[in-house]
Amino acid sequence: MPDLEFELTDHTGQPVTAEDYRGKVTLMFFGYTSCQHVCPVALSKLAAATRELGDQADKVEILFVAVDPKRDKKVLDDYVTEFTPDLVGLTGTQKQLKAVAKRYRVAFSYEKPREDGFYIVNHSGAVFVFGPQGKVRLLIDEQAKTANITEDLRNLIEQSSG
Repeated sequence: MPDLEFELTDHTGQPVTAEDYRGKVTLMFFGYTSCQHVCPVALSKLAAATRELGDQADKVEILFVAVDPKRDKKVLDDYVTEFTPDLVGLTGTQKQLKAVAKRYRVAFSYEKPREDGFYIVNHSGAVFVFGPQGKVRLLIDEQAKTANITEDLRNLIEQSSG
């Protein structure tokens, strides 16, 4: 897997790159704010795992790459703060999002809108975990338990500070 690298916009509207998150264990998850099942569960689990780290929580960054900019840009700031104030929402143009998704071999696609205009975005549920220097270290699947994620994060923090 490639190192952490991207150029996107954060939930406050500021352009950011992977360099802005160097020095921390970084988790990257792809989804969208209108997701009703996968995203809220995954982000809640990541937020809980990070909280369980206690004093070490400030050594972890969670990045949520929102792949539905048409709807996400308007609500991303409010959406990410619902899970934890430390969660960073990222989005960008379709070109930027496709480039990041391709880099990590993540697929996402848009279903045909219903009569009311709502549509589903199909996306993978894996979480990429990078060390403080941006090197990929783990891939967390949807079945992972919060306690296991916390343990993995604690181990990565200890490995990187030793």
